[in-house]
Amino acid sequence: MSGQPQSGPLVSRARVTNIANMLTLLRLVLVPIFLLTLFAGDGHQTPSRIAAFVIFAVAVITDRFDGALARNYGMVTEFGALADPIADKTLIGAALIGLSMLGDLPWWITVLILVREVGITVLRFAVLRRGVIPASRGGKLKTLVQAVAIGLFVLPLNGSWHLTASAVMAVAIVLTVITGVDYVASAAKDVRRRPTAS
Repeated sequence: MSGQPQSGPLVSRARVTNIANMLTLLRLVLVPIFLLTLFAGDGHQTPSRIAAFVIFAVAVITDRFDGALARNYGMVTEFGALADPIADKTLIGAALIGLSMLGDLPWWITVLILVREVGITVLRFAVLRRGVIPASRGGKLKTLVQAVAIGLFVLPLNGSWHLTASAVMAVAIVLTVITGVDYVASAAKDVRRRPTAS
């Protein structure tokens, strides 16, 4: 994840215009391209769905690369720490809404995941003065499983493959709820601890 520190609220003073952050911005640019491809024709044409999957996969891969670059080459920035999860949530949110609009994914799943993602993003901004909330391992696993599940739903799958996609999505939902509660609990604990420390 671009700019997400491994631990602690501090981030480095690396230049904002680095490769890791550019990959994060590329992920944002790919979102509208993905949506246009997903809705091409009637939204259920096999070639366009495969193309949409490829674009979605490329966007997800940039997430893997920008994180590795940021951590391994000292490119961690406060901008990246904030922009990266926003880019992730924009991509995931656009895909979920698109799939629900096409009738391929129940709306309650989309609403549940988006409420969690938006809520945690708001929480990040709310506690920004106290430091950036780093992504936990559970949060990163949640993002990965969400991406895999959504990718499977984007593909024109039938039969047992569709059941597999549903099972992966079920795991993603569980991780979404658990990690959301964990983030809120951690932030609340930090807020309670700060006044006593001062």
